[in-house]
Amino acid sequence: MNNRKLSGLFRKYLVSTMSIILASFAFVGVALMLMVSAVWMNEKLDLLEENTKSITMNTEQMLESSYMSTMGRGTVLMLCNSLYQASEMLEADFFVVNESGEPVFCKHILKDAGQYDGQCIVHDSYTIPGDIVDILRNGETYRTTGKMEGTFAANNFIVGCPIIVGGEFRGAVFGTMPTMQGLAKYVAVIIRLFAYAAIFSMIADLIIVYISVYRTTKPLRQMTKAAKQYANGDFSQRIYINEKTRSKYPTEIEELATAFNSMAQDLSALEMSRRSFVSNVSHELKTPMTTIGGFIDGILDGTIDGQDEKKYLQIVSDEVKRLSRLVTAMLNMSRLEAGKMELKPAEFDISEMLFTTILSFEQIIEKKQIEILGLDTMAENLIVADKDLINQVIYNLVDNAVKFTPDGGYIAFESKGDPEKVIVKIKNSGRGIPENERENIFERFYKTDKSRSYDSKSAGVGLYLVKTIVEIHGGYVVCRSEEGKYTEFIFTLPKM
Repeated sequence: MNNRKLSGLFRKYLVSTMSIILASFAFVGVALMLMVSAVWMNEKLDLLEENTKSITMNTEQMLESSYMSTMGRGTVLMLCNSLYQASEMLEADFFVVNESGEPVFCKHILKDAGQYDGQCIVHDSYTIPGDIVDILRNGETYRTTGKMEGTFAANNFIVGCPIIVGGEFRGAVFGTMPTMQGLAKYVAVIIRLFAYAAIFSMIADLIIVYISVYRTTKPLRQMTKAAKQYANGDFSQRIYINEKTRSKYPTEIEELATAFNSMAQDLSALEMSRRSFVSNVSHELKTPMTTIGGFIDGILDGTIDGQDEKKYLQIVSDEVKRLSRLVTAMLNMSRLEAGKMELKPAEFDISEMLFTTILSFEQIIEKKQIEILGLDTMAENLIVADKDLINQVIYNLVDNAVKFTPDGGYIAFESKGDPEKVIVKIKNSGRGIPENERENIFERFYKTDKSRSYDSKSAGVGLYLVKTIVEIHGGYVVCRSEEGKYTEFIFTLPKM
């Protein structure tokens, strides 16, 4: 894959997908850190409470026994030593307060046991708020996180357990521990483990996303390549669709690829029709123009005798009329496709139009000895429509009938109507139209006889115009045929 492709849709998909994955990992990482921190802090608070309660029980036992009265200073040292050991083990601070919330025992007393006078320069500055003392006085355990109304400079885990001796409140044991103490190391380990897992996952995701996005955008790259070929007139390129892996409900890309292939098929068919049309029109223009030019030159240079001039001028006139009809058909087709054809409705007798049109083919009908049927039984059949356009419909159908009817054959006409519509039928004997070609005969530029052995004077637009003109009038046209026997065209038009 070159850099141009990487800088396009593929790169955008890849970058956006990886950005979403990275953002997801970041979100999960932050959420994990918050949850881990919350769990760690809760466990620390539980551990602090457990040890505070243990020290409280020991203190209550000492106060209930005779140790304090008999041992005196020794009991104090023993109590302070337990506070010291617990504080060192948990990296916390345990101290005892009296009924008023004033610190009386702590770990620092052991630092200078010989000079003990019941004072501590650290804990003597602590002030336990009265509302907290009241909670403890009620026998409840106090547990919180904070600075205890400014007692501590930083946030601490704080647990206070009441000392109850003989049913009376004698003080409380407090345990405190900085909330951030040890958290950084714990979180760092978690982050490191998560980072390793995230890196490996990101690498795996990158590979998977790369392959997935590459496969997803592959049809789009193929479409881009194919579109460039279509622009150059080559419609052979198709987008590959794996039918084996295609799901029952195709994706948008698969639907787009299918539509793209269908469009390519239509463009290919249209291009073939266009080339056929150009070839046919070129032939149609070349033949009469050659004839016209040859006869006129012959008259001008005296090659053609004066007595034959009228005969050859008639041929020239017929060829000019054929050219005029071809140009008119092309102009009408262009206007119809552009939606610029304005209908000029007027009332006329369509049966009379049929009769008049047949008269214009009188010479060729007599030459081929074609039998005309149905004219003597046709009644007046009035219709309101664009007379010129309907005349073109009838002319094209009669022209086809005369052209494809063999010598000695027949053409049958029928015109009938009811209060809402008129029906016109034109049927001729002949070789008929194969069933597999009937659905295509109304397409523009389509010719049933590619060799021109029969259809030597057709550009393939006559029946297309017939169908289009009938439909813009609100009617429809159909073809019936039996090979080797007949062909019949039937069109219906609303009367108003």
